[in-house]
Amino acid sequence: MIKWSQKKLIEQGYTIENAKIVSADISTVDHACAYLQIVLEGDGWGTVYGGYCLGRAGSYLNFDEIECSSGKGFESILKIMWTIGVDSLCCLKGEYVRVATKGWGSSVKIIGHITKNQWFDYQSFFEEEKNNVN
Repeated sequence: MIKWSQKKLIEQGYTIENAKIVSADISTVDHACAYLQIVLEGDGWGTVYGGYCLGRAGSYLNFDEIECSSGKGFESILKIMWTIGVDSLCCLKGEYVRVATKGWGSSVKIIGHITKNQWFDYQSFFEEEKNNVN
């Protein structure tokens, strides 16, 4: 995973903006995988942070199909909690964070603590695992 700093993000063309977490939930809405969905609101904008499959959920009707193929999904949740500075998933709601984006229309893949220089990058975190498997 890339170890970001605010300076490095800005040098790479990212814009840093503040946002508030309005909800955080683990869901299996599509019944194929479990994912963490963090809803963010900024100054005149909103988005969902997440969307990465954290474990196969199978059918909501069949308990035997649920599996966690790796600890990487759970590890990502813990790293996000650490980055933001909470010790419980339910405490994410109401927290303020910083996000790094490439501008209007780009996805938020990097989230940071509101005052500390701590960042989590979903994309590079999961790409690291993909590259280690091959």
